[in-house]
Amino acid sequence: MKYIDIPKHEIETQLSGLIKEYGRYMGMGLKLDMSRGKPCPEQLDLSKMLLIDETGYKAKNGFDCRNYGVLDGIEEAKSFFAGIMDVPTGNVIVGGNSSLNMMFDIIAQGMSKGFGEGAWAKEDKIKFLCPAPGYDRHFAITEYFGFEMINIPMQADGPDMDMIEESIKDPAVKGIWCVPKYSNPEGTTYSDEVVKRMSALKPAAKDFNILYDNAYAVHHLNDTPDTLLNIFDECKKNGTEDMLLQFASTSKITFAGSGMSAVAASDNTIKKLKARLTLQTIGSDKINQLRHCRMFNSPEALMKHMAEHAKIIAPKFEVVLSKLEAQLAPLDIARWTKPNGGYFVSFYAQKGCASRIATLCKDAGMVLTPAGASYPYGVDPDDSNIRIAPTFPPLTELDVAMDLFCLAVKIATLEKMKEGQNT
Repeated sequence: MKYIDIPKHEIETQLSGLIKEYGRYMGMGLKLDMSRGKPCPEQLDLSKMLLIDETGYKAKNGFDCRNYGVLDGIEEAKSFFAGIMDVPTGNVIVGGNSSLNMMFDIIAQGMSKGFGEGAWAKEDKIKFLCPAPGYDRHFAITEYFGFEMINIPMQADGPDMDMIEESIKDPAVKGIWCVPKYSNPEGTTYSDEVVKRMSALKPAAKDFNILYDNAYAVHHLNDTPDTLLNIFDECKKNGTEDMLLQFASTSKITFAGSGMSAVAASDNTIKKLKARLTLQTIGSDKINQLRHCRMFNSPEALMKHMAEHAKIIAPKFEVVLSKLEAQLAPLDIARWTKPNGGYFVSFYAQKGCASRIATLCKDAGMVLTPAGASYPYGVDPDDSNIRIAPTFPPLTELDVAMDLFCLAVKIATLEKMKEGQNT
């Protein structure tokens, strides 16, 4: 029976039964963690490259990776990321283990020096466009630097481009965050139309940046992956390539704390970034780059490796989706995404229920990403969205976790219905 059809006098009875069932979970001493999109140990075990093999420490061009130099990364590593982001090798700079660190650095550069129009920190007001729900760490960076964040609703094919095109008429708007493929947390891949309109933006601010975090470019869950139009090529067609910065990393491909990251940009931007690198670093970990590139010595090797990841995590997504479908779909009290890749399922409860669901889960020993975390300032205006991260827990724990989650959704929904009766 759909919850909307429950007679008012039966709401209390059903709620009492669910709370009794919830008490059983409270007594189980659970310690379940679904708070972040972390690779599980089985995924980490796939990357067997801790030792340099008998070919030694030299890159293909003979450079000794133990020494100083090559600030933008060895050629093999640049080629690896060029393949992922579908850009020329010369338009790539390889960094350390964290693409997030590179993004933070770009924003810090804008604040201190600017991008040809003066330091952002000296302006009266600065704003950033934030497609939401989105990646909480993106929003945390811009909040840290004092930007006013503007919510851009996510739609089925990507962010609301009408709203973006209107917002960039304001010269205070300095950029936009994007996760274009299997977005965090929606699992959405931008449509061709969205990519074309994004690449054709004509912002009032001449120092506007598209920060294009393609974190899940190769993280497919099945044999029919989404396809993403090449924004680098589209920007070149429109003469807007200087406002585009693309990012990628191996954080969820090899080791989450010891991978490689990269930024891809126009010739002009790469030249400016390289100039700053001569002052900023003596080079990233080239031995780490070398061992990665020996493991992934061809595009086929990467594809095979990612297929092994999919074998591990696709069944976890199936557990999440099958539990939601079996336990909640008949009640018509929520909706959720069904992604083809990435690391998350985005769940929408009834308005005003997400925080209560998260609290019920936490009190029973299951930690979720905080309700609202996927929105700027941590505030979901509808208190509805919850990011489900199924990759880390073992299947047996995930099975229990989703039963508890669905129970919490039912309780929170009935409580909200009961509250409505009393107002």
